[in-house]
Amino acid sequence: MAVDEKLQKHYSYFDQFLRRSKREFEAKLHQDIKQNCALDDFDLTKTLGAGSFGMVVLCRDKRDKNIYALKLMEKSNIIKTRQLVHTGAEIKLMKNLKFPFFIDMHGFFMDNVYVGICMSFANGGDMFTHLREQKKFDESMSKFYGAQVILAFEYLHHLGVIYRDLKPENILLDLQGYLRVTDLGFCKKIDNTRTYTLCGTPEYLAPEIILSQGYNKSVDYWSYGVLLFEMNAGYAPFYAKDPMRLYEKIVAGKFTFPTFFSKPLKDLLNNILIVDRSKRYGLLKNGVKDIKGHDWFKNTDFDQLKP
Repeated sequence: MAVDEKLQKHYSYFDQFLRRSKREFEAKLHQDIKQNCALDDFDLTKTLGAGSFGMVVLCRDKRDKNIYALKLMEKSNIIKTRQLVHTGAEIKLMKNLKFPFFIDMHGFFMDNVYVGICMSFANGGDMFTHLREQKKFDESMSKFYGAQVILAFEYLHHLGVIYRDLKPENILLDLQGYLRVTDLGFCKKIDNTRTYTLCGTPEYLAPEIILSQGYNKSVDYWSYGVLLFEMNAGYAPFYAKDPMRLYEKIVAGKFTFPTFFSKPLKDLLNNILIVDRSKRYGLLKNGVKDIKGHDWFKNTDFDQLKP
């Protein structure tokens, strides 16, 4: 596969950036993080979302007058579900990630009722909502989003961390259309080891998770393929009302392309959504370069993707 000069320069620049980022990340990861705000520091305006973890509210910081999103998790629920260490790891990870396509954390606090995480407010909504409104994205739009996600994953994986929960609901957009990956609750630092935990969203689960085979960043590349398919088609490649039937389809790795998919897109997906991990793009000798250098991303300037 011939590599054009612009892409070669990107590889060189980004590899240097990744090495520098890992040194900084490793140096800070074991440092204690101090609380730097309190619930009283914010004027809460409206609820942006709610779930089993708690809720996310729009707020204004009384100190700097800026608008933020505040994730409020009930402390009693965290303790009851034995997630205190897990939540602490999420906060520490958010604090130390420095990449434009991950949501920024500006502070956190813990009081008698809540654990609160103050984050940047992505004012363009989430990808799930936009995808449902537009039915599907055209390939140029999907390529724009897909390029940002693969850069985010390359950065995260270089730090030895896997994400494990990619889906449109966890991708927020700003008004310019640039994305922010959010909800790092399933992230795990595994470095060169494997993990066996069953977690993620059913339609996005990789075969190796379902089969309890032990996995690493392989699951993120699989879910990336599912996301690319869903952005372009408007639906996921594997679907069934019955969860067991869904898992059977995923493990079989059989899916059908819509007729309007371009040949390069189909070729890329055929090389990512592949059950055999020894053949899956992202995991081969060239790593993520097999994806970034694929024909579908031809003419994509990865270095220009800056919000």
